[in-house]
Amino acid sequence: MDLKSIIRDIPDFPKPGIVFRDITTLLQNPEGLRYIIDHFSDAYSDQRIDYVLGIESRGFIFGAPLAYKLGAGFVPVRKAGKLPAQTHSIEYELEYGTDRLEIHKDAVQPGSQILVVDDLIATGGTAAATAQLIDQLDCRVIAFAFVIELSGLGGRDKLPGAPIKTIIKY
Repeated sequence: MDLKSIIRDIPDFPKPGIVFRDITTLLQNPEGLRYIIDHFSDAYSDQRIDYVLGIESRGFIFGAPLAYKLGAGFVPVRKAGKLPAQTHSIEYELEYGTDRLEIHKDAVQPGSQILVVDDLIATGGTAAATAQLIDQLDCRVIAFAFVIELSGLGGRDKLPGAPIKTIIKY
């Protein structure tokens, strides 16, 4: 399936010189969305995955149905201040400043096998911060799954040794 033809490119968003890869058109397409979920569930069906962690916010869209298909729990990794119970948090570098991610302290059982899911990997900072949160929970990242990889930005180099699967590369 040619998923690139379903994704809308928006030039000069959010600033001049950037081409934004808009997945809303992929989400609208039943065959495209089904392909993404089936592709990842087939790739990880033979592994013991206890939890799928979806990174805010588009990781939630792909992570929840993937967790369902894998028979795993789903856990959201959120921006600071969005979770109501006690959290672990981590500050990480952005292109222009810093941000913070959080996960509930009781979100997963220690020793769990974790699959991290997001829509896109660019510089890798958000996914690397998520991996550090998982370390704080005494769990193991068994793989990263991204719908899109912007390969020229070197994001995969920032991630720990777990396998990385992407479907579309720009």
